[in-house]
Amino acid sequence: MTRMHRLLSTLACTALLAPASAHAEPLPQLRAYEVREAWRTPVAPVRIAQRTWQIGTAGLSALLLVGDDGAILIDGGVPQAAEHLLANIVALGLQPSDVKWIVHSQAHADHVGPLAAVKRATGARVASNAESAALLARGGAGDLHFGDGMLYPPLQVDRLLQDGETVELGELRLQVHFTPGHTPGSMSWSWSDAGTDGLPVQIVYADSLSAPGYRLIDNPRYPRIVEDFRRSMATLRALPCDLLLTPHPEASGWRYDATPARERELDCRGYADVAEAALDAQIDKERAAR
Repeated sequence: MTRMHRLLSTLACTALLAPASAHAEPLPQLRAYEVREAWRTPVAPVRIAQRTWQIGTAGLSALLLVGDDGAILIDGGVPQAAEHLLANIVALGLQPSDVKWIVHSQAHADHVGPLAAVKRATGARVASNAESAALLARGGAGDLHFGDGMLYPPLQVDRLLQDGETVELGELRLQVHFTPGHTPGSMSWSWSDAGTDGLPVQIVYADSLSAPGYRLIDNPRYPRIVEDFRRSMATLRALPCDLLLTPHPEASGWRYDATPARERELDCRGYADVAEAALDAQIDKERAAR
C-alpha cells in the first residue's frame, strides 16, 4: 500500500468515527404500515355456509373451512390479527392444531400479515405459488409497487402450487386459480359447500382486481400487468359462482361488523365487470396525463 493509499484509508476511517454535528437533523422515525380501523376491529366468527366461516376482522376476510379431518385457513388479515384468529378458531370449538393447511390470496401485509405466527401456533403447512412464495419469504420487502412500505413477518412455504391444482383435507377440496394483476402471484379459490338452507353452493374467493396507484402503461417491472388483469377477469367470469367472497368484503357486498350481512348480490361476472371498468378508466387517465 502506498503512502497516499494509507492516507486516504486513515481519512476514511476518521470520517466514519467522527461524532455527528450537534446541529445535524435527527434521522427520521420508522413508520409502520397504518391501516383503517375496520381492518383492525375484531368480530365474532360469521357463518358463510355450513363448512365456511369468516374469522377475520370487520374489514378484512380470513376464511376457515372446517371439515371432519381438520380445517384450512385462507388469508389472515394484518400482522396484529394473529391472536384474534386463534381465539376465533377456539370459539368455534376447535384447537389451533386442527388447522392443517394455510393458503392465501395475495402476499400483501393486509392479508398474509399474521400467517407466520399462525403457522407457528398451529403447525399447519403453507401452500402458495412460486411468485407469492418469493415475496412471502422476504416479508413483503421489494414489492413491485410498494417497495418496502408494507412489511410483515416472513413466511416460508411448504408446498408450491400449479394453476388449477387442489388442496385437499378429507372432504374439503379447494381449487386454486391464478389471477395475477393486483400482485403477480395473486390467487383466487373455489370450493363446494352447502348453504345454511342445506342446498349445494359453489363458493369463489376472488382476489382483488384493483390497481391502487399502479403504473399500468409500460411498467418496466411488470410489462404485462394489463394483460394479466384482463386474463384474470376472464378466469373469474368463467367460474361457477353461486356465492362470491373477497379479501376486502365490501368489494363483494359483504359486511362483517357487529351485525354481519350481505348488503348486495354480486357474482364473479359482475365483480370482474366492475373491476374492468375501473381498470379502463385508470388506463385512460394515465394516458391523458402523459
